[in-house]
Amino acid sequence: MEKQTSGIHHISAIVGHPQENVDFYAGVLGLRLVKKTVNFDDPGTYHLYFGDEAGSPGTIITFFPWANGRKGRIGDGQVGVTTYVVPIGSLEAWKNRLESFQISFTETERFGEKYLQFDDPHGLHLEVVEREAGENSVWKFDGITSEMAIKGFGGSILYSSNPTGTANLLEDHMGLTEIDANEEYIRYQSRADIGNIIDVKMASGDRGMMGVGTVHHIAWRANDDDDLRAWQEHLYQKGFGVTEVKDRNYFHSIYFKEHGGILFEMATDSPGFMIDENRDELGSELKLPSQYESYRDQLTETLLPIEVRKLSK
Repeated sequence: MEKQTSGIHHISAIVGHPQENVDFYAGVLGLRLVKKTVNFDDPGTYHLYFGDEAGSPGTIITFFPWANGRKGRIGDGQVGVTTYVVPIGSLEAWKNRLESFQISFTETERFGEKYLQFDDPHGLHLEVVEREAGENSVWKFDGITSEMAIKGFGGSILYSSNPTGTANLLEDHMGLTEIDANEEYIRYQSRADIGNIIDVKMASGDRGMMGVGTVHHIAWRANDDDDLRAWQEHLYQKGFGVTEVKDRNYFHSIYFKEHGGILFEMATDSPGFMIDENRDELGSELKLPSQYESYRDQLTETLLPIEVRKLSK
């Protein structure tokens, strides 16, 4: 085994109105808004990060909110379902919470695990599952305690236009291990406690279309800059078109399309989200990369106002 990622670093998606996004992921799911910044390639659009108290790798979901964006279609070449892991014994509490916010869900089972599946306001497919592994979250919000709070990602279901090629990449070149399979999915596991279970859907379907309500990319963990450069060379040698290293302020990363059309990223665990805010203040102010700081007043007027708030049930 030449290279091995420990698991998911973050998942990034395209959504609609930013306040609806904040209300759902902070207000309903109880995640912490850990960073409020802009899309480095489109600074008139927010880039919002939600995760655990410290924004740890394996807990972060990020969003590009387009209030009037075109609706996308979930399909092949995308992350189809994002899985969150919660503590053992908390699934009933999550049923009650979703019902209290009038969020429809279905109960399903996969590989002997029970899941609650539901959509966010803009159509992203989500699910929660109980697992023992992973530390309980210490972030509390509006009735969500550590006994039920989301620990981070459980993993994801990948929709691939070339399931065999995607599966081979995960196992042969990224170091995940096949641990189960059935007629619908192959299940892979990485060595991390969270963000570690990946199910590859083995039947191809319609091609996905990028837009509101779809995942833009999934990012995998690299230890540091040296490890990232080793990944860059490793993937290049395996025939993937890998980008140059991108500086995303809170991590450094590279991107490549895998054989099934899904955009993969490798992202460093460091430097993290506390390079420009301390732990107590994470997500409280708009943070801009240096190239956009001179446009702060203009961007502040352009970006829609958002706030983390408790919601009525």
